[in-house]
Amino acid sequence: MITYLLVFLAGATPGFEVLVAVPLGILRGMSLPAAIVIGFAGNALTIVLEILVFQKLKNWWDSKKKTDVKPPSKRTARAEKIWQRYGVPGLALLGPILIGSHLAAFLALALGSSKSKTASWLLISLAIWSIVFGALTVLGVDAFFWTRQKLV
Repeated sequence: MITYLLVFLAGATPGFEVLVAVPLGILRGMSLPAAIVIGFAGNALTIVLEILVFQKLKNWWDSKKKTDVKPPSKRTARAEKIWQRYGVPGLALLGPILIGSHLAAFLALALGSSKSKTASWLLISLAIWSIVFGALTVLGVDAFFWTRQKLV
């Protein structure tokens, strides 16, 4: 039971997300489908909450922003470049592995995407990356045990 909670919390944590949560669950003994669903659920929950409260966050940010304008960070610049080239689908599909899904959601909304379009594309992206990282982990674990059995 603790493994399910850890995977869910890892999925919900920015920086870990499904990229860490799903492999963590598999390595802790969860089945592939369970790790994918629980990791995805943790990540999706925080993304949906972020999208729902975006306007309040934006208003707060605008009230705290100083008159001095700082140059954008490298991550923000990378996200804007992806946005300009590929739009919401590109930012949603590439965001989780390049800048993180939470930042991708925030930037998509800040750059003018609708809440429904952002949510749809990010949830599709998270589902794809959950399956990809789950499959890669299973293949990697199987390869590890296969080579170990051959050597013995």
